[in-house]
Amino acid sequence: MRLTTKGRYAVTAMLDLTVHGGSKTTSLASVSRRQSISLSYLEQLFARLRQAGLVTSVRGPGGGYRLNRASSEIAIADIVGAVNESIDTTHCKGKSDCQQGEVCLTHALWDELSGEIQRFLSRISLADLVARKDIQAISERQAVRALVLMDSDSSSEGVHDQATEDQAGLDSMIQDATSQHENSQQKILQDNLQASAC
Repeated sequence: MRLTTKGRYAVTAMLDLTVHGGSKTTSLASVSRRQSISLSYLEQLFARLRQAGLVTSVRGPGGGYRLNRASSEIAIADIVGAVNESIDTTHCKGKSDCQQGEVCLTHALWDELSGEIQRFLSRISLADLVARKDIQAISERQAVRALVLMDSDSSSEGVHDQATEDQAGLDSMIQDATSQHENSQQKILQDNLQASAC
């Protein structure tokens, strides 16, 4: 069984929306830049995600998409299912007609594996993934890369406005991370001073 591009891209785009959007809308163009996914393909995926009630769209200036539920309430299995991706490892696609119209010798094994994969993806929410340090680091790297690419393409009108918005978000993320790092360094220093005073 192999999850197709449709399922992988849907999960990637929803994770990007969660990381960069929060409660505000995020344009599919910015998701496309950060994740290197075709804008037209994202539009098709997000039409399905919207139909499934996972995202909501906002039209007009500053429009885009945002999550329709809390990120802790959206499981990866929900996203995969919304884009009609099958999590089925059987050769017969669950029809039990694998071998000349009848169940094959290993059907039950592959059917159970399908169930395990479904349960695994159902236990992981977008919030779980966003909380991971590796996801945060990758997301920050992608945002910086997208800004660099936008700067090099800023000769076209309107692009600079989005870059400014993205830069402000990135600056805020960097400032928060720096502040957290400084606070933890100060706490370590205070703890060390207290320990050496004893």
